[in-house]
Amino acid sequence: MKRILAQCKKELAQFRRDRLTLALAFILPLMTLFIFGFAIRLEAKNITLIVQDFDRSNLSQSYTERLYATNQFTPVQWNGLDPVKDGIDRGITKAAVVIPPKFSADVVGGRSSTVQVLIDGTDVNNARVIKNSIQAFTNSFIQDQNLSQSPSQLSASIRLWFNPGRQESLYIVPGVFGVILAIYPSLLAALAMSREKEQGTILQTYASSISAAELLLGKCLAYFIVGIGQAFVVMGIGCAVWQLGFAGDPSPLFVGGALFLVASVMFGLFIGVRANNRSVAVQGVATAGFLLALLLSGFIYPLSNIPFPLSLVSNIVPARYFIEISRDAFVRGTGWSGVWIAPVLLAVLAFVLFNVSRRILGRMQLPG
Repeated sequence: MKRILAQCKKELAQFRRDRLTLALAFILPLMTLFIFGFAIRLEAKNITLIVQDFDRSNLSQSYTERLYATNQFTPVQWNGLDPVKDGIDRGITKAAVVIPPKFSADVVGGRSSTVQVLIDGTDVNNARVIKNSIQAFTNSFIQDQNLSQSPSQLSASIRLWFNPGRQESLYIVPGVFGVILAIYPSLLAALAMSREKEQGTILQTYASSISAAELLLGKCLAYFIVGIGQAFVVMGIGCAVWQLGFAGDPSPLFVGGALFLVASVMFGLFIGVRANNRSVAVQGVATAGFLLALLLSGFIYPLSNIPFPLSLVSNIVPARYFIEISRDAFVRGTGWSGVWIAPVLLAVLAFVLFNVSRRILGRMQLPG
């Protein structure tokens, strides 16, 4: 234990002396928090829309005004007669609504009338949002105007749980916590280990009596302490800026967060053990750590959308389990009953990474 603590003190002393490492530990995570927290928005807004009204009645004008009043669509100026050729083909608008002649007369008279909607399908997700939005608005408009001739006997009363205001920050920011804590503690640990190999000081360790396990645990303890500091700074500022609060029992976040930091640091040490210099270590963390945490953790895309066999890879991404814990702590609030398995899997991943790194280092040490 004394050797582990000595190794930890040595790492923390090196960490304090290196200003670049200090900046990497605290300034870059905050920059990532603000960029991701403010920039990533999944809900489409200000979608450009052209309405071509051949009817020009009070009803068609009301339809148009209320469509723009949803604040999801923005009118655009266009010249010409064909909304497809003069609007969508030229990239001026994402969608066009064509209201036919006799729209008002047909609707009021109980006859069918078809409003044509043309959507730019280049972005499939955006196209789906536009389609659903216009369809839902049209149904709402017909009901509000008492124009439906065959009222349904069954209606759905929809209520959103956990996030009734549909605040995207409640979904994005807890996920950003996971991505940041997956990247920076592992990057610092990878740099610390690869620096030993690059400067040749690792040879002294190989020839000393300290074991591979003690070396790894000492470095892990040092960067775990640094990671705790990063977590407090990033999550504290994130909660203050986006007004996040615990939705339920916070203990799963504390326990899962600590295990996640251990797994993250162990991943960085594993990369550092394999890399021969700091450039390779940075590339390894950026490629294997950042990309996996961003794309295969459920941060942006639902895990159910990840196709086989990539879905198998997502099972060994620690950020996946911490993001599940974080979103539960800040949004759902179900506590241990909903996320108990995530801390267990984080502990397993941390142990596997430690054991693999220990074996690699152990092969290089001189027999005692």
